[in-house]
Amino acid sequence: MKYRKNVKTGEDLSVLGYGCLRFTKKGATIDQEKAEKEMIYAIDNGVNYFDTAYIYPGSEVALGKLLAKGYRNKVYIATKLPHYFIKKTEDMEKFFQEQLQRLQTDYIDYYLMHMLSDTQVWQRLISLGIIDWIEEKKASGQIRRIGFSFHGGTQSFMELVDAYDWDFCQIQFNYLDEFNQAGIKGLRYAAEKNLPVIIMEPLRGGKLTHSLPPSARKIMQKFHPTKTPAEWALRWVWDHPEVTVVLSGMNQMEQVVENIRIASTAEANTLTEEEKNMIAQVKEEWNKNIQVPCTGCGYCMPCPHGVDIPVCFDALNTRYIDNWFVAFKKYVMCTTMKTVPSNASKCVRCRRCEKLCPQGIQIVSELDKVKKVLENIIYPVTKFFMKLGKF
Repeated sequence: MKYRKNVKTGEDLSVLGYGCLRFTKKGATIDQEKAEKEMIYAIDNGVNYFDTAYIYPGSEVALGKLLAKGYRNKVYIATKLPHYFIKKTEDMEKFFQEQLQRLQTDYIDYYLMHMLSDTQVWQRLISLGIIDWIEEKKASGQIRRIGFSFHGGTQSFMELVDAYDWDFCQIQFNYLDEFNQAGIKGLRYAAEKNLPVIIMEPLRGGKLTHSLPPSARKIMQKFHPTKTPAEWALRWVWDHPEVTVVLSGMNQMEQVVENIRIASTAEANTLTEEEKNMIAQVKEEWNKNIQVPCTGCGYCMPCPHGVDIPVCFDALNTRYIDNWFVAFKKYVMCTTMKTVPSNASKCVRCRRCEKLCPQGIQIVSELDKVKKVLENIIYPVTKFFMKLGKF
């Protein structure tokens, strides 16, 4: 196993982290015996970073059961505060104590604000006293490192990085999302601030393995017949020196074994130009399904009426690269769940953005497509249920 240092603490973190969202289910519950075998193999082979969250069904409990068997001091636990459930200051402590109980521990190594999307969400937590609460938890040793996980646009990510003295952050990053969400610009910005960056979705939830277009798979096989799509995707992420840990939601022993094998030789700046060009060709095959040629440059921003144009277009493209459900989930998380929504229907057709777009995109017309595809009959229903639990 290779390790990269947390530049703030000097801790050696395994380049492969264990994502605990996708444990195998037996009926309605997690198959504990199977999950433990896979996790133990990972720990025995050097994986020392385990990522879970309050809202991952049964995940914290399953991890806690394993840790209680003598593994707690061998790993760093990362879990997340569900800020979207917090309505008053006391809720922070309530959720945190429940998480300690679930994980059968008295401290959390890496604690994240889950799914921050912009600084407005963070400001709401500040108004509820989150900073005093964090400082008290860190002083007592119950929280060792504080960070945030992010879904949203590049500019919002950089603003969040600067909004607090974070210890680390977590972003989605893979060769398809090089210029989406926080993207390469956000990754480098965080690294310049000496923030360790944890990567989620390096395989796009498995899409970069089992949903590869046949033409893209053929390019990979021709270039190197024995290397898998998963290996290329992971190596592409690890090639970036700004990356600290790459999470993988492993739920088969074969996946654990393969990913550990790949991680044992993962080094930054080792992909050759030929390998990078091959992955670029694979990306081109994916992008043939893209509807809007938006590069996420942000020249169109800020929209005076609050539309997050690059994020809206990323969600629309996801509809045709992945599927509607994945796109809809992304759209709701990255535009509608924000304290100040930034969805496409806020567009008033002023066309200021179109004058600034270096790609010459007819932005207003494309936003109409976003509304048609992603703000259909299910969208207002989703918003209604969100409001029932609105903070």
